[in-house]
Amino acid sequence: MVYDCRVTRVGIFGASGYTGAELLRLCAGHPDLEVVLAAAGSQAGTRAAQLYPSLSAAYPDLVFADPDPAGAEGLDLVFLALPHGASQGLVPDLRKRVGKIVDLGADFRLRDASAYHRWYGEEHTAPELLGEFAFGIPELFRHELAGADLVATAGCYVTAAALALAPLVRAGAIEPTGIVVDAASGVSGAGRNPSATTHYGSANEDFRAYGLLTHRHTPEMEQAIGGELLFTPHLAPMTRGILATCYARPASDADPLALLRQFYAGEPFVVVGDQPPSTKVTAGSNCAHLTARRDERTGWVVVLSALDNLVKGAAGQAVQCANLALGLPETAGLPTIGLSP
Repeated sequence: MVYDCRVTRVGIFGASGYTGAELLRLCAGHPDLEVVLAAAGSQAGTRAAQLYPSLSAAYPDLVFADPDPAGAEGLDLVFLALPHGASQGLVPDLRKRVGKIVDLGADFRLRDASAYHRWYGEEHTAPELLGEFAFGIPELFRHELAGADLVATAGCYVTAAALALAPLVRAGAIEPTGIVVDAASGVSGAGRNPSATTHYGSANEDFRAYGLLTHRHTPEMEQAIGGELLFTPHLAPMTRGILATCYARPASDADPLALLRQFYAGEPFVVVGDQPPSTKVTAGSNCAHLTARRDERTGWVVVLSALDNLVKGAAGQAVQCANLALGLPETAGLPTIGLSP
């Protein structure tokens, strides 16, 4: 692919959170992206290297700025790594000032404004823009992302479940109703600020379910997968990673593992293997690892998916989407190898 090698000037809103810091890390190793604005309301005026010493070598002098859209004027692309509800107040102004927007939050993922109200408990303030955002799972929606000006990247749980199940639903290999998704995430998925359930004393040596029947990723999963499902998330005593175990009833005699191998053949960021995947092998990488089985005894199909919630589940996928939107090589700046041990 031939592309413009001009350095792309980018900004990050929400740069002081875990996802923002991961975006800074990945952009530092990207051959075409240059971070010129790192905005963070609660940390404005703080040096990035002071909050995250791991970024010192790449950003010794970078200071977090106020999250003012005017400060992004003329940038080629802006990443929004903000809590739900924050992006919808910025996007109408930002889209007039910057070339492209990649939103890592939940504000523009759902196509239906009424679904947003139902699951998030508040009215969407920019419903007219919902249909303009491409949905950010490249392996499933690449045709929408190429050249897109507005991108809403998928949530971490959604990415794990959709990569596991969407190919099988599309192939007619599993029933699109009665799907069950059990998934466990590391505590970094809850953000940098600790809560009563995520600080060390609570999360260490604990394993708990939460969001029973009401987790906000449920409608997004159903939209991405094309089916109806029951989703139960769990908090695991680890820093990074998601492991999703998905159950569905077969709708054909097709081998689900063979279908996944065929669907993801040539995909640089999806590994389909025989062994059950683990979160450890995905740490620091933009790869999802999958496997599947069909159990003739019980009549269920089981699909497992593991990924790093901060990389393929957030910042890495956002960079992957940005590469597609900008016409850059899709793999640019993205690691495929996890950390071991």
